[in-house]
Amino acid sequence: MIVRSLHDVEATDHFVDWGNGTSHRLLTDKDGMGFSICHTVVRANTVSLLQYRNHLEACYCIAGEGEVEDMDGNVFPIRKGDMYVLDKHDKHLLRGGRDKDLILVSIFNPPLNGTERHKLNDAAGSTY
Repeated sequence: MIVRSLHDVEATDHFVDWGNGTSHRLLTDKDGMGFSICHTVVRANTVSLLQYRNHLEACYCIAGEGEVEDMDGNVFPIRKGDMYVLDKHDKHLLRGGRDKDLILVSIFNPPLNGTERHKLNDAAGSTY
């Protein structure tokens, strides 16, 4: 059985400040489950161009607000209780809310190693 808290992760290199938010990598590849689970915070008033070329990702909003935009310009508001899934390695814009952080549970398949970091200054978007 694996039991781990946000506090436990903060003392490790699996707590990542990725530039426009933070990610507690609660379950990673080394845990051997075949997927990873992260507690992700997207800071209010931020925009991140992202693409996961090596992972599929499902996100479930547990608090706050924000939005995700696909490369066709479709904007999807995200609020508590909403889910979005990047099932085709979709390049996307992820935005925190105007006044509130967006707080997500993110699940990756295959799992993250836990120390990946975004490179938000790349005009093509951050990938890993």
